[in-house]
Amino acid sequence: MSWTVEVESPVAASRLFKALLEWHNLAPKATPEIISSAQIITLNETEGVGSVRQFNFTPVMPFEYIKERLDFVDLEKLESKQSLVEGGDLGKKLESATTEYKFTPSSTGGCAVKMVMTYKLLPGVEVTDEEVKAKGALTAFVKAAEAYLLANPDACA
Repeated sequence: MSWTVEVESPVAASRLFKALLEWHNLAPKATPEIISSAQIITLNETEGVGSVRQFNFTPVMPFEYIKERLDFVDLEKLESKQSLVEGGDLGKKLESATTEYKFTPSSTGGCAVKMVMTYKLLPGVEVTDEEVKAKGALTAFVKAAEAYLLANPDACA
């Protein structure tokens, strides 16, 4: 299964893309009510591809943490792809989940962020309102990154 979310932002595409790649550093500052801490678990020096980072959540989330791997990054085209490798609903509801991001500059100096989430449910698991929640969460994280960058002009510059 797959779905797409698009979000407009007044932040430059390159800066918001950098925030995505640095989200393990920014998330606890930008969304402290959701993400209590985050860190890189495995670091691959080749543009970060293969690196794994862990996000630890506050009690507002229904799970304690997720680990995601950076599968692909194109610094020129401002595209990336991450896969869930542990935590969250992986192994409970999901067999696999990936999210692809593409940041396109706009004529106003901001950008459009296109996010495509692809996932495979475990046998017997039905689609529920989780998709709506996941879309909302992705949009909220982009907007949180945007708000943080607007409030902190030197971040991800």
